Formats: sequence, C-alpha cells, structure tokens
Amino acid sequence: MLHSLHCRGGMVTAPHHLAAQAGAAVLRDGGNAVEAMVAAAATIAVVYPHMNGIGGDGFWLIHEPGMAAPVAVRACGSAAQAADAAFYRAHGDAAIPTRGPRAALTVAGAVGGWAEALAVARPWGKPLPLPHLLADAIRHAREGVPVTGSQVGLTQAKWGELAGVPGFAEAFAAQGVPRVGDTLRQPRIAATLDRLAHAGLDDFYRGDLAQSMARDLQAVGSPLALADLQGWRAQPVAPLSVRLSAGRVFNQPPPTQGVSSLAILGLFDRLGVSQAEGFAHVHGVVEATKRAFAWRNRYVGDPATMQADPAAFLQPGALDAEAAHIDAQRAAPWPVPTAPGDTVWLGAADAHGRVVSYIQSVYWEFGSGVVLPESGVQWQNRGASFTLDAGPNQLVPGRLPFHTLNPALALLDDGRVLAYGTMGGEGQPQTQAAFFTRHVLFGQDMQAAITAPRWLLGRTWGDQSTNLKLESRFDPALVEALRSAGHDVQVVGAFEDMMGHAGAVAVHPDGRIEGATDPRADGICAGV
Repeated sequence: MLHSLHCRGGMVTAPHHLAAQAGAAVLRDGGNAVEAMVAAAATIAVVYPHMNGIGGDGFWLIHEPGMAAPVAVRACGSAAQAADAAFYRAHGDAAIPTRGPRAALTVAGAVGGWAEALAVARPWGKPLPLPHLLADAIRHAREGVPVTGSQVGLTQAKWGELAGVPGFAEAFAAQGVPRVGDTLRQPRIAATLDRLAHAGLDDFYRGDLAQSMARDLQAVGSPLALADLQGWRAQPVAPLSVRLSAGRVFNQPPPTQGVSSLAILGLFDRLGVSQAEGFAHVHGVVEATKRAFAWRNRYVGDPATMQADPAAFLQPGALDAEAAHIDAQRAAPWPVPTAPGDTVWLGAADAHGRVVSYIQSVYWEFGSGVVLPESGVQWQNRGASFTLDAGPNQLVPGRLPFHTLNPALALLDDGRVLAYGTMGGEGQPQTQAAFFTRHVLFGQDMQAAITAPRWLLGRTWGDQSTNLKLESRFDPALVEALRSAGHDVQVVGAFEDMMGHAGAVAVHPDGRIEGATDPRADGICAGV
C-alpha cells in the first residue's frame, strides 16, 4: 500500500537520496530547516548535475510558526550588461542560443539565495558553520558518486547539443557517455565548495572565486563580466497567494510562473468537482491550466516591466470570471508551444515546525553546457528564455528572465503547513495541481497522490509538442472520454520523467511531520 512517512524530529525530501540524507544529518546535528536545505541543495548540485548546479538559480519559501505568510527569497540572476540584441546579431544569432557560451548570459543566483535564506534563519539560534553545511557535498564531489539512470539518459539524448560545448565532456563524459553506476568525480567543484565554505558564500560574487569565474566566462565567449556578478544580490520578496476552500496557498511572484500555479488551483476550486481521478477532475485541471497559462504567456516577465498585476488576477472576482469560460464537457483549443526545462524541488521541516519549500535549476538539462575550467561550475542557460523581439520577456541588459521555477507552500485550514513542488518546466504548475487536488481537496494519502498517474499539457523534453500526455496507468475509459471531449491525447509510459519529480513535506498541528517523494526520481524522505 502506498503511504507517506512520518516522524517528529525533522524531515527532508529530495529527488536524490544523498541530498535528503545530507539535509537530515544537519537536522540531527541541531540545525534548522533552512540549514538542512542548504546542505541538501549543495549536495544535489553535485549528485544530480543534469538537473541543477551552483551555476543556476533558486527560489525559496520559508515558513515559521506564527507567521501569516512565508518569507520568499528570489535568487534568480539578471542578464549581463553586455547581453543585448546587438550582441547576438553581431554573432549572427537570429535568436538567443540555447547551448554554449552565449547561452550563459545571466548571473547564477543559487548561492546568493543560500546566503539570503541563512540570513532569514539567523534569529532562530546559533547557526551551524558553513563547512558543516557543505561537508557532504564536498565529500561527494571529491570521492565521487554513482551516475544515475536519468543522468545517463539525458547525456545520451542531448549529446549532439552538448559534446562540443566548452568543458562539458571533460566534466561529465571524459570517457564518452557514462554508464549507470559509473563513478562521477568532480574535484574542481569540491575545491570550489570548500572555498565557499571557508571564504563565505559572498565569494561567489565578490571574491576570488568571482574573479576566476568571470575570467573563464569571458574567455569562452559569454557576455557575463565580473561587474555583473559583483552587482547582483538575492532579494526577499512578497509571495503571491490565493485563498482556496481548504486554506491559503503561496507561491513565488514574477518573473516566475507561480501566478499560474496558484490560478490553476483557484480556477479548479470553483468548478465544483467532488472526487479525484474521473473525467471532471482531469479535464477540469487541464482546462484551468489553459486559462492560467494564457494569462501567464501574455503578461509574465520581469516584474519591473509587467503591464498587469498578478495579485489582481488571483482575486476572487477575476478567478470567477476566468472560471466561467471553462466548459465542463469540451476541451478548449490549445495551440501554444512551450519550452523544456530541468530542475529539482526539495522540502524540509524541522522539529520547531519551520518549513521550507525550495527549487533550484540550471533551466535545460545541463544548462548551457558550459563548465568553467578553473572552478568546474556548470553555468545555466536561463537567459535562453529571453526573446530578441518585443514582448514581456524581451532581452534587456539587467532584466530578469521568465522562470518556470515556483515552489509552493500552503497554510491549510486544518492546521497543517504543507510544502510541495516538482521539477518539470511547464509541467510544474500541472503536477502541483495534480498533487494538491488529490491530497488536499480529495483526501488521498500524500505518497499515493504523488505516485498516482499524471498528465502533462504541452512540452516534453526535446520537442515543442502541445498535446495532452497521460501516463499509461490511467483508466482507458478516462482516456477515451478525454479524447471524445476534444483533447489531443497521447498515452506515454507508466512512470515518466517528463511528469516531474515531485515531493512534499507537512507539519501537522500536533508536531508530527509527514513526507513523500516521487518514484520517478532517485530520492527518499529522510526523517529524524
């Protein structure tokens, strides 16, 4: 029987077991939920490099008992001052490249986000030292870890795009595409993390490490310069929220798609669906997704330049009006292509009831593919989401790119604090909705709700499809009902990576901690 796990001393859930264990070890040593998350985040950057890294971005939601809303930390990097349309057209680019040095055009914000989150947690008591938090990540980078099946599969699938990118093959495929179980050692990343542990996280942006990375970025042809790193800092921001029948749910504001994750739940909550797994459930969430994504695609970008207020879109009247356009029986047209992305979501809770929802990413699998020769840092390609043409996500120096990343956290009316999320680019809001509706609205066990078959409207890795994909474990009668309603349905495998690597952790009113992890990944829930 599928069931979630429970404990009282703290829990970390992550899509790789070594990351969850690193976080749990920090909790056992007296650390808090944020410190556990930094340990897990550093470790998963080492052991799951196809999905994330310290050369990527991150977003936090941090909740402490008694708070009316979580603290949100935005740790996404801005575009280089040298990155503009003229720069790319001078290199013959009709669009921003998705791989290689010119795809590495935004500052990597993850490490700065760790620092800002630790600052949020500083009033909670004497902090554990950075060398303690980063010890497991350093050890795994130095001694090596077995390569996972998902890393092998994505290396094979993207070899043609990545093999010639500076530094990629040397770092991840020195003997050719690795096999499952081969040992991946990353001595340069071990040294870089060790430097951060002893020099401080700010060294990534304003110290010797920053100078090293800037030299290497410039040498390979990236528009990023030392001044871009020095001028950037993670920011605390006000989270967005929506009121549902079961409680209030929070997510990140733009430039993320958090508004769409919240809107999907707000719209579905208005449809009057009474049970999970039937046509009304799946069709309802899919149609709510279309409405939410249409608004997102029209407006979401750097919040400093947006022409619409995401908080206003989440107000009851606005959601009522949007929900009125959803046909309970027929599928609305959906021709909008989408883009790929790779990410990790991690959750943590400690014995004091503090809860963290965190997401970290290099955007596409292996990001830009660029691995810097001195530091070993793999740089993201998040800036590839910019456009060179006018629009809400037009490339401008210093601008924040649109982000698929959006960790979620709910304060439920029954007293639970629930953190949940997933990797999966466009699939993130959809997987969040599948989990939340099943677990919170319809009462399924947390683990059962994560394991249950999922759907994805839109993209898969490596293409720009717009159809509705369903895992093969769905009832064939439901599949046919969706087809009859006008959905362009494609049945895929039973447990597909494209459906995301989800997880959840909750603190109950009695102090009990509950967690679940995704069988589609390599993770566990590690309890204390």
